[in-house]
Amino acid sequence: MLPFIREWVAPGEHLSAAQLFHGWSQIAVLRDATVAACQPFDFVLSPVSPVSAFAADWPMPTNDPQRAMEHIGFTLPHNMSEQPAASIDCGVTATGLPIGLQIIGRRHDDLGVLRLSRAWEQLRPPPRPWPEPPFAG
Repeated sequence: MLPFIREWVAPGEHLSAAQLFHGWSQIAVLRDATVAACQPFDFVLSPVSPVSAFAADWPMPTNDPQRAMEHIGFTLPHNMSEQPAASIDCGVTATGLPIGLQIIGRRHDDLGVLRLSRAWEQLRPPPRPWPEPPFAG
């Protein structure tokens, strides 16, 4: 286990079964709140992440086990609410780093998310070419 992960989960070592059950039950609370918040809309558009990129040798953008989940604030509610979502290219930052657009649909509307994702890809300007790795031969 990576030391970062061990440090991140260490506080859970002393939780009681009741505390663990309460924490687990919060997934249902989050699911219900997220579904209710999205219900008035056919789709919700959001960033994928609050940061465009982070150091490749860091496990998470903060590199701080005490703040390990800040970067999943846009994606976690929809993952826990069982709503389909797609992450697609939305452009690049001023320094050329990719930006992800998240398209979230109502529960069970996977096809709608895929159709809107395809429409986005057809309507946007062509993405810049990705760098090709050097030819090894």
